[in-house]
Amino acid sequence: MTSTTDSGEAANPKRYHHGNLVEALIAATMEIIEERGAEHVSVREAAKRAGVSPGAPFRHFRSKTALLTAVAEQAMSRLTEAVADAQSKADSADPIAAFEAIGQGYLEWAISNPTHFQIISSRTLIDFDASDNLRDQNEAIRRKMIDLLTQAQKKGRLSPDTDFDHLVLAARAFVYGLARMAIDGHFPEWHPSEQPSLAVRRALRLFMSQMTISKTRS
Repeated sequence: MTSTTDSGEAANPKRYHHGNLVEALIAATMEIIEERGAEHVSVREAAKRAGVSPGAPFRHFRSKTALLTAVAEQAMSRLTEAVADAQSKADSADPIAAFEAIGQGYLEWAISNPTHFQIISSRTLIDFDASDNLRDQNEAIRRKMIDLLTQAQKKGRLSPDTDFDHLVLAARAFVYGLARMAIDGHFPEWHPSEQPSLAVRRALRLFMSQMTISKTRS
């Protein structure tokens, strides 16, 4: 019989270490999603996989939505890191290059982490509005995009009458759609000549070339 601690947490050194229950439950939830899909996630099943008693997780997560929101928060932090890393490799003096790097970082992360991407992108699975973490990091990326577009316009790389809000929406929709197509397996029908990871990079480069005024013309 599996022993438990005074708090009801099962003693399972392979899955749970004292003080790390939240991380263990998130990892267990990811396993369930990867094996069976998000629709099969339950707090009790995550507890079973993490090696804790059925009631232990409810001190942290009162529902499946709360648990999946925690997974999304982890995903958002990793996405933010991926975007920052991509930007660090771009030309810091060129706001258009930095703007494109946000999209490239997003695409590379999404294709490499399809399960996290699916959780973070579905508002039906998580409570986005209830999470300060999700809202703040999402807004930080949006504001960064606006800031870079403002810089680009001042440098003559964008038309003076560019509508930043709609351009950000279009850029977000474009990279989201590319990521969704790659993860859902649409590229064999729509672009069979290249691997998705290469095709999305080239498609984004084309999008950027169409929205900006070239340096040679400015």
